[in-house]
Amino acid sequence: MTPIPFQNAYKTQQIKVFRMAALKYKLLRVSATLLYKILCNGPGTCLPLCVIAFFFKVVGIRWSSTFYVESIARVRRLSLTGLLLYELHMADKFFVQWPQLQRKYPRAHYVGCLM
Repeated sequence: MTPIPFQNAYKTQQIKVFRMAALKYKLLRVSATLLYKILCNGPGTCLPLCVIAFFFKVVGIRWSSTFYVESIARVRRLSLTGLLLYELHMADKFFVQWPQLQRKYPRAHYVGCLM
């Protein structure tokens, strides 16, 4: 079994650049590496990465599967990042950790507590 390469997308504060430069950094990072699977867990910093991967998928440059896991702290409604990814159909699989969220957002998959 071959090991799967792991890429870490750093936060804007960690690379100490402005937001537009961080977006450019993430764009170059995604285009330079073969990302087959993207697993996001909710912070707003994952949104540019998901938008870039979705753009590449629509244009036909590269196909990446995007999986989004909503935070367990979100009981009644989705976070802003989750809502954007859900409503714009950017995530291939959308996971929630509460059954009431799955009833409210039918395309979401209820997986229970992941911790």
